[in-house]
Amino acid sequence: MSHSVVPAPTPSRVDRRHLRAVMGQMGVIQIDSVNVLVRSQELPLFARLGPHRRDLIDRATAAGDLIEYWVHEASHIPATDHPLWRWRMASPHRWSGPRSVAERAPQLVENVYRRVRDDGPVTVGDLRTRPRRGGSWWDWDDTKAALEHLFWCGRLTARRRPRDFARVYDITERALPDAVVNAPTPSRADAHRELVRRAVGHLGVGTLDDIADYHRLRTVEVRDAIADLVSSGEITPVQVENWDRIAYCSSGVTVPRKKRARALLSPFDPVVWHRPRAERLFDFSYRLEIYTPAPRRRFGYYVLPFLLDGELVGRVDLKADRANRRLLVRAAWIEAMHDVAPRRDEIAAELLAELESMAQWLELDEGVDVAEAVGDLADRLRVRVAARAPKPT
Repeated sequence: MSHSVVPAPTPSRVDRRHLRAVMGQMGVIQIDSVNVLVRSQELPLFARLGPHRRDLIDRATAAGDLIEYWVHEASHIPATDHPLWRWRMASPHRWSGPRSVAERAPQLVENVYRRVRDDGPVTVGDLRTRPRRGGSWWDWDDTKAALEHLFWCGRLTARRRPRDFARVYDITERALPDAVVNAPTPSRADAHRELVRRAVGHLGVGTLDDIADYHRLRTVEVRDAIADLVSSGEITPVQVENWDRIAYCSSGVTVPRKKRARALLSPFDPVVWHRPRAERLFDFSYRLEIYTPAPRRRFGYYVLPFLLDGELVGRVDLKADRANRRLLVRAAWIEAMHDVAPRRDEIAAELLAELESMAQWLELDEGVDVAEAVGDLADRLRVRVAARAPKPT
């Protein structure tokens, strides 16, 4: 498993340098709007950097360090990676709404572009000219589809507005540093080769499917890039015990020593975002159950895997009760292979410590609430929380 998914020692003061280091390890942070706990894109940084100022991504975006693009779904990536995605920008949009508006209403697309160019950064709300109507593409009107098309093809670049998570669009020439705008565009094959090389490094070890999933690339092009990288000696085929297919790692890589580390992982963290790999690597079956009806959920609504010393040892369903300033633990579960004494007590202690750190980071100053938690780890958490409670005088 790569260093990109092993939490580093928490620095005493986190700044943009640490964010750049994490981006060098991960390459991409997936964006998601679900906010029952915290926006998902904040969690990979907490997992690797510990408590820090929560506007870190916003500051990095404003400074031109990060941009948003369709990479592993909507994602933050280093602005310097923009040239690597120009091949995708030159391809037709994957969704019919933006693609069709560009085909049937090219003048609208140009009008929207000129409005942004002439008047400065805008949100879709700034451009809306009529009420929403029903449609087949998320009920978005043609104006929003035009903005999305311009964003996909790289004529516009976007950042997220902190207060409401809305995309703010600007023309790429204004939004990106001149050095990035003027950087040469690699060929499609060269871009794929570089993206595959990076994905292997970020993963540490991965199969063809794992590597393709990292940047959501077509398997046939990834296979060609892998062949080139093996031929050049940059990556090496390896056989991983109990895996039924060949995997690849960076040539010359060494297996890192096991570190004492713990982390609560976003459902969209690179450690677990490709569920088949998480199952192969950790024997950890994981599904996001947000869209599963409550009676049919197995573990909970917004469940975070718990990583301890390089193993996924449990999972916890969390909610930020902002009104009452509490971190609610709705469920806590231990993985069956770790449910033995004294391991279960160690896991409960480490999990509670990480939950307390998260509550502090989120400024939920009433702390961790496990009173109503269910799951086979819940009672042990309750015992530990009770032991820490002030004794009555």
